[in-house]
Amino acid sequence: MKTSLEQDVDTVCRLIEKKSKVGTRTMIGIAGPPASGKSTLAEAVVQQLNLNAKDNSTRAAFLPMDGYHLDNRVLEIRGLLERKGAPETFDSSGFCYAVRMLANPEFESFHPKFDRQMDLAIANSISITPDVPIVVVEGNYILLDCSPWSQLRDLFAATVFVCPSFDALQIRLQQRWLNHGLDLETAIARAKRNDLPNAEIVIDNSFEADLTLHQNYTEFGVRFAY
Repeated sequence: MKTSLEQDVDTVCRLIEKKSKVGTRTMIGIAGPPASGKSTLAEAVVQQLNLNAKDNSTRAAFLPMDGYHLDNRVLEIRGLLERKGAPETFDSSGFCYAVRMLANPEFESFHPKFDRQMDLAIANSISITPDVPIVVVEGNYILLDCSPWSQLRDLFAATVFVCPSFDALQIRLQQRWLNHGLDLETAIARAKRNDLPNAEIVIDNSFEADLTLHQNYTEFGVRFAY
């Protein structure tokens, strides 16, 4: 019997197959609030697409929005360090430009990847060559109905929104800070002060996706992505 994650991966892969067109790159957007499991889903979808590829070719690439976090020093100067993870703490214009270039590729491109242990983005960590036919883009705000995020909407052949219950999000966000070594009271405060308001922004202000998933990925061995 398949887990809920495996079932969702199959569902998203079927959607991608339906929306893909030969001879052009297919852009897929997977959005959701922090701790929804969207990164876990996106990575699993890319893995499945590549496992099914012929001749061991790379059929799909993964671009997470998290690599476009502004550096902590920039956030500190702007008074935004405590709001890290909010829309204004990302290089939103740079990210949207990168996604737009990926939709019509002419050359290999390189993109940053966020390292959570180091709490910073590492430049040029992700390579996407123009022959890859599918790119899965993942992030909290990629379906936001405001500039510049809204310019991404027409680039996606299909969109997915992952959103478990708000109670589940709250528990996961608190657990994230507990895993970082904070005590329970501080973990609850951090989640309420920053993470949950960011989740509300995503839930209340995102375009309706082609597919909405409410599964809670609680099976053994599945990590929750932020």
